[in-house]
Amino acid sequence: MSRVGRKPISVPSGVTVQIDEFRVTVKGPNGTLEENIPHGFAVENNAGVLSIKQVRSKNGALFGTIRSRVNNAVLGVATGFIKSLDIVGLGFKAKVEGEKLNMALGKSHPVIFTIPKGITVTVDPKTQRIAVSGAFKDQVGQVAAAIRKLRPPEPYKATGIRYVGEHIVRKAGKTAAGVGGGGAGGAKK
Repeated sequence: MSRVGRKPISVPSGVTVQIDEFRVTVKGPNGTLEENIPHGFAVENNAGVLSIKQVRSKNGALFGTIRSRVNNAVLGVATGFIKSLDIVGLGFKAKVEGEKLNMALGKSHPVIFTIPKGITVTVDPKTQRIAVSGAFKDQVGQVAAAIRKLRPPEPYKATGIRYVGEHIVRKAGKTAAGVGGGGAGGAKK
């Protein structure tokens, strides 16, 4: 039995949970989320504490996953999720214009990213830090990954878009690797 699956989920105030046979609907200040519950599992609400029960052991591998997804739905409608990205590079900048994120990323043209529904993107003009927020954790992560993919950090100067706290493994350039002189291409005597 999964240790994660057995942990109870506390429902904060202001969040309501409706349990159907194969679906859990969670409503809160940040919206409404639904999670499907596969056959063999049941969700019980005991005075504001949700617990996942395994009815049949056939799908035991999903026990912890179901609990985590229901917990993420509860946390998402209560507080939401945030992924932060940094833009690093000379002249690299971004700004939000309506439903679009307009970025200058060292290319010959501006890069425009359309912000999906249910996601909020903000840019701090001083630090060029992009904050992607929303209630659905999967969607927040996917949008942050799509923005990062527009200009991933390169290994020589570490410029590009990276997650806050992400460690970039730097490579040595040609001069640091000692490529100059004395090789096979040298002059013969």
